[in-house]
Amino acid sequence: MAPDCFIRFKEPIEEHPIPERFTFPFQYQPHPWCLQATGELKDYLAQQPWEHQFGHEADASGISYGKMFGVLVVMNAQEEIGYLAAFSGKLAGKYHLDHFVPPVFYLLDDAGFYQQGQKELIALTRRLEALEQDPERHTLAASLANETAAFEQALEQLKSETKAAKLARQEQRAQAETNLSPEDFQLLETRLNHESAREHFNLKDFKKNWAHKLESIQNQLAAYTTEIQSLKEARRTRSSALQQQIFEHYAFLNQAGETKSLADIFQTQADAMPPAGAGECAAPKMLQYAFKHQLTPLAMAEFWWGESPAGEVRKHGHFYPACRGKCEPILSHMLRGMTLEDHPKWGSHEQDAGIEMLYEDDFLLVINKPAELLSVPGKNEYDSVYARMRRQYPEATGPMMVHRLDMSTSGIMLIAKTADAYKTLQSQFINRTVSKRYAALLDGLVAHDEGIIDLPLRVDLDDRPRQMVCYEYGKSARTIWKVVERKNQVTRIHFYPLTGRTHQLRVHAAHQHGLNAPIVGDELYGLAGARLHLHADRLRFTLCRYDLRWRPERDVAACLQAPSQR
Repeated sequence: MAPDCFIRFKEPIEEHPIPERFTFPFQYQPHPWCLQATGELKDYLAQQPWEHQFGHEADASGISYGKMFGVLVVMNAQEEIGYLAAFSGKLAGKYHLDHFVPPVFYLLDDAGFYQQGQKELIALTRRLEALEQDPERHTLAASLANETAAFEQALEQLKSETKAAKLARQEQRAQAETNLSPEDFQLLETRLNHESAREHFNLKDFKKNWAHKLESIQNQLAAYTTEIQSLKEARRTRSSALQQQIFEHYAFLNQAGETKSLADIFQTQADAMPPAGAGECAAPKMLQYAFKHQLTPLAMAEFWWGESPAGEVRKHGHFYPACRGKCEPILSHMLRGMTLEDHPKWGSHEQDAGIEMLYEDDFLLVINKPAELLSVPGKNEYDSVYARMRRQYPEATGPMMVHRLDMSTSGIMLIAKTADAYKTLQSQFINRTVSKRYAALLDGLVAHDEGIIDLPLRVDLDDRPRQMVCYEYGKSARTIWKVVERKNQVTRIHFYPLTGRTHQLRVHAAHQHGLNAPIVGDELYGLAGARLHLHADRLRFTLCRYDLRWRPERDVAACLQAPSQR
């Protein structure tokens, strides 16, 4: 009998051979069976039997938010092909909903350790709040403040009187030196010294008496402070232990039946602490259910349904790869031993004959970088513009790479052959005297003809290298844009970036507060395609005549333009 979450296709699935390799989750084109499963799931969501407002509905009002969903095409023991469905996190306020696989680990089980741990934390918090709000504690604190103020005021008064008495004694001595006999002056000096000593001891007794008075209040208040600090430490320790228990109970299977907890999976990461929500995404939930119920995973896809989050770029109905920060370490374990599709971009240019040269002299090169070639070697790929330039120009000095283009972006790049050339060219970028133009095709029709986008950006810490709009921590990112042509629901546009943030043009094009039209072929912020249609087609900088020390005889403004690569 099929497991409860195994969903049979409503319509006969298209004739396709069973995939020999499973979906590479971080870059893929959905398999036709995934497309059919997604279509059925979207129909189900459109007639949702539970209360949730995604924000894309015509009558949407009030609080709404979109959600990432996933489908996993599987084969059961009877060799029937169906699919599983899942959502990330919780939906309609619940972790368990009919039609969807359950979470990997359910925290809210009444008999589980988490609920018991929460009760203990709540009890500690209530005791802590009771102590912090205790009227007697506040009375003592107010009394200490008042008595301290009174002491300081009385002390200042006493010091003032003591100082005045000292000045009076000095004046008596000055007068007595001329008016009194030596014997009488000595008697006066003795009396004045006794007065000075008496005032000194009076000041010490005054401070001592007040110290005893204040100490009594401080001791009573310290009893509260000590207990409060002890409760805070106990709560912190219990919370940390509870979090560690959660990490240990989030245990993930793979096809070999091997189990690893979140704590084990993330202990090899730079930040050993698993990110919030790790394990709650759709992909690991579906794979966990499949392995647990002896279902064979065949293909997978995830899509966004509903309104985009304010800072991110998520398009209603679009497919997205699994996130890197939360899912990559988990899926590395869960997919171990499975044959995966090749990453469509890794190594795609290793055998390329070369890079087109647009300009060359003794000091610099201007090249036309192809799409999907790294500017510098990456974590998983060595082939890059830098590596090729080093091989082609082994005598070049200095860093060579004056600036960079994203891997998926094609177009003009400057390469310095000498260290002096590098410094001079890079200074132009640093001082922002270089002007750049990018040509792009946008998926949609942009209403206005030109404008400026000002959306600050920062990296999405849970899904690098994806960027997000953030007004609190983001860095300024500004782009001027002008429409060139509108045709067949596609807009050809020129971008003139005023800053150089990672993925700036891609986010500014796709974000709902930017142009709300992703660049054609943008798998991160729009729809994947054969390539990203973003090309650096013009670069304006100062081209000089040089001697060996790179000293210009004259400045010539040079504008180089590469052929637009659609």
